[in-house]
Amino acid sequence: KGQLGAKRALEIAAAGGHSLLLMGPPGAGKSMLAQRFAGLLPPMTTLEALQSAAIASLGGQFKLEHWAQRPTHHPHHTASAVALVGGGSPPRPGEISLAHNGILFLDELPEFPRAALEALREPLETGRITISRAARRADFPARFQLIAAMNPCPCGYLGSSQKTCRCTPDQVARYQGKLSGPLMDRIDLHVEVPAVSPAELMEAPPGEASASIQARCVAARARAIDRQGVPNQALQGQALDEHLLLDPAAAKFLNLAAARLGWSARSTHRALKVARTIADLAGARSTQVTHVAEAIQYRRSVLANG
Repeated sequence: KGQLGAKRALEIAAAGGHSLLLMGPPGAGKSMLAQRFAGLLPPMTTLEALQSAAIASLGGQFKLEHWAQRPTHHPHHTASAVALVGGGSPPRPGEISLAHNGILFLDELPEFPRAALEALREPLETGRITISRAARRADFPARFQLIAAMNPCPCGYLGSSQKTCRCTPDQVARYQGKLSGPLMDRIDLHVEVPAVSPAELMEAPPGEASASIQARCVAARARAIDRQGVPNQALQGQALDEHLLLDPAAAKFLNLAAARLGWSARSTHRALKVARTIADLAGARSTQVTHVAEAIQYRRSVLANG
């Protein structure tokens, strides 16, 4: 019930393969939304199922009853960088590789060790992780969808209408500062999840079922695969320019917004990929101003110091 904005962002993420950050006070529904996300994703292909089964076998975690189910991994925030990205001797796959073709859910994102979070930067960009040790070098696939959740401040109630925040500006800045700019740059969708009022919780009708949202995501993903062979999130360089089909008015609007918001080239490209996914969900051939405008809303920083 409620949280229409967050549900829309989850639908876009599922359709295009995008990463997502949910930020809001405790009890707003961030974890519950993230745990339902797997139900929106398209079914695994046979090749994806084989890849995931092979990695799970390498980590000693393969179970026949989980065949062709997208893996969902939810490491605790005390996990080390080695546990997250892999390592050891001989090198073993970490949580990001075990989540290949599936979901990596990181709750309480700023509570993870800084080294572990920074180690996510390369695989978020390339979909692979290379682990080098003195004895040998290992290359593991790691094309996962990152779904992250966090409170806005240490007490959790910054900007909340229900409770007063007890944190000083310095504490808020230090807490949010644990997430570096380069890492935030690599997360496609940034979404605020406000608390649901008791009246809305009790009186609102039941929300839309996951199955009907999944049908839209599957159709949008199929449009992208038919057009370019990969989900929108995986578009790079020339392929992005070729398949974006950006209207001139939309290009002008994005250039203006990117300049005003001080975006990097990476932020601009990621907003374009999200806009292409929004266009696919709408069944549109080209990427139009309305699609770009919605994508920009998901790139505006949710952090107080951003």
